[in-house]
Amino acid sequence: MSRHFHPINRGFLLLEMVLAIAVFGIAATGFAVALHKMGEAAQLAQSELRITRILDSALDETLSLPVLEEGVTNSTVGETGIELNTTIKILDDLQNEDGQALTEMYSIQINARWYANGSWQQRSVDTWRYGRMYQP
Repeated sequence: MSRHFHPINRGFLLLEMVLAIAVFGIAATGFAVALHKMGEAAQLAQSELRITRILDSALDETLSLPVLEEGVTNSTVGETGIELNTTIKILDDLQNEDGQALTEMYSIQINARWYANGSWQQRSVDTWRYGRMYQP
């Protein structure tokens, strides 16, 4: 004996299938958007890490110079298009806690500039160093 579905039952089955496909489509779209956002966040984190490493390396290189001289040095990091401007200035009128003059102290500032995401980006690092640090 075979069962016959009434037209009303077939209508409910079609409606259930359409609703299931709609729910699946909404869930799949949300999942795709979430994956895209995670990819963008990972790319931004990788870019920030790269810039931080470049700045740290440039600062370490400048700090290791045996003799510091006032001035500005411009350079480009390989094929990355990142421009580095290193500024070295002597600091005048510095005193320690006892009021004694601190001589030959230098300010070192490194600015990185690069083009990304449709605009110019910029980051910088700075520190101080005693001019005769590596001299006997």
